[in-house]
Amino acid sequence: MRRLLRKSSSRPSAPLLPDTLTLAHGPVPLTVRRNPRAKRLILRLAPGADGLIVTAPQSASVATILDFLERNRGWAEARVAARPVCLVVEHDAVLPFRDGTLRVRHAPGRRATLIERGAAGEAVLHVGGEPAAVGRRVMDALKREARKDLQAAVDRHAAAVGIKPAALTLKDTRSRWGSCSHDRRLAFSWRIVMAPPEVLDYLAAHEVAHLREMNHGPKFWALCRELCPGMDAGRDWLRSEGGALHAIRFG
Repeated sequence: MRRLLRKSSSRPSAPLLPDTLTLAHGPVPLTVRRNPRAKRLILRLAPGADGLIVTAPQSASVATILDFLERNRGWAEARVAARPVCLVVEHDAVLPFRDGTLRVRHAPGRRATLIERGAAGEAVLHVGGEPAAVGRRVMDALKREARKDLQAAVDRHAAAVGIKPAALTLKDTRSRWGSCSHDRRLAFSWRIVMAPPEVLDYLAAHEVAHLREMNHGPKFWALCRELCPGMDAGRDWLRSEGGALHAIRFG
């Protein structure tokens, strides 16, 4: 009985997409996202500017994506070099906060967290506990302030459209600043409290508008502008300055 021997395949294995891209300043994390609705390749900085994201059509081959990255290496070099400097939250750190700044003061003996105005009108946040917990305590305080500001803005805009959201939750997502689900649940990044108040107001108006229009069509943008006439400035601020808020590290 003859045995049939299969010839081993000599075909080279397909190239794999790397999870980092080596630039002049060193390796940078790389994420490739396949999107069935994408018509072309898009390269952008990740929120917080701590990596690069490629959005690719489902049909784009690995070789096509690698060639795209090579052709856009100069763009990536420039954007990564200009990314916001990471700010670590610790004693005497100064954070952006609403329409000004917030200085962190650590006093181990304090039991409560308190935001107050200093002599020069600067907002000061006092936190107690161990030094290692300063970042977490500051984050907790900012979350409380964010919920208060967002709830007030959402309530005002929801009353204008006549639809009440089912819930409001806070997250620390980097891919989006806010979201609205089909069951009327709103979610926001708590970091928005560090943005100017008009930016927070635009974000609240944007998500409340989705309670009526679950899309980004002309009717949605008309409603969003009706709720927030200054929406263009708020949207532009998030695009140009929002990454700096994600670059702040709370431990």
